[in-house]
Amino acid sequence: MKQRVLTGVLAAAFFIPIVIIGNGVFTVLVYVLASIAMFELLRMKNIQIFSVPGVISVLLLWVLLLPAEYTIIITGNVVSKVEVALLSVLLFLTYTVVTKNRFSFDDVAFVTLATLYIGIGFYYLIVTREAGLHYILFALIIIWATDSGAYFFGRAFGKQKLWPEISPNKTIEGSIGGVISAIVAVFVYQLFIPMDENIIKLLIMTILLSIFGQVGDLVESALKRHYAVKDSGQILPGHGGILDRFDSLLFVLPILHFLQLF
Repeated sequence: MKQRVLTGVLAAAFFIPIVIIGNGVFTVLVYVLASIAMFELLRMKNIQIFSVPGVISVLLLWVLLLPAEYTIIITGNVVSKVEVALLSVLLFLTYTVVTKNRFSFDDVAFVTLATLYIGIGFYYLIVTREAGLHYILFALIIIWATDSGAYFFGRAFGKQKLWPEISPNKTIEGSIGGVISAIVAVFVYQLFIPMDENIIKLLIMTILLSIFGQVGDLVESALKRHYAVKDSGQILPGHGGILDRFDSLLFVLPILHFLQLF
């Protein structure tokens, strides 16, 4: 626990100032984090990052992460991200023929979905920061409050398992406590940095984002269980890998964007 807290404090001390600075520095950091997460996910499937599918995956990831203004400058709106993704799938499928199915159709499905999962999630990290610092702080507070609340409520009151086949330690009571903690944290946050939302919409958004943050955590737990790994990586002592720490954000940020459209 001591190592976990120390790593968390040091990571926050490094991450939060760059979030505040934003702009190109933040975009570069997101590229680095997403690339590491991609490496971790490919490694679960025993696909080397410097293999043909590994290189294509990373290149597609970098294209997906491109902010809109850079996409227009580079492509001139001639080629869209969807078309680049389609080209990547065709290259993956061609590689199945070249390798005589040692790299199979199932592998194509994995690397394609993995790249979309990582790429879209981290892309919205950039988009959310561009929308305003208060939005990304809003998302981070929900995730941190949910994680902390779920842990402490689970330890104090947890009896009924939430999804034992996926994550044996999580409980229904802890999950509900996480949502309650997120609501309290957001209302405190609202006192200092008011959101441009009415109180009902803010409450609904907080509940939905807290739930989807927990779903994101369960999805990554399911991946690790399926591929028989304890953590996605070891880059963060006591926490695991980048994917272990950003799994909730990969769900929360796209959902936050969709909610902001209404």
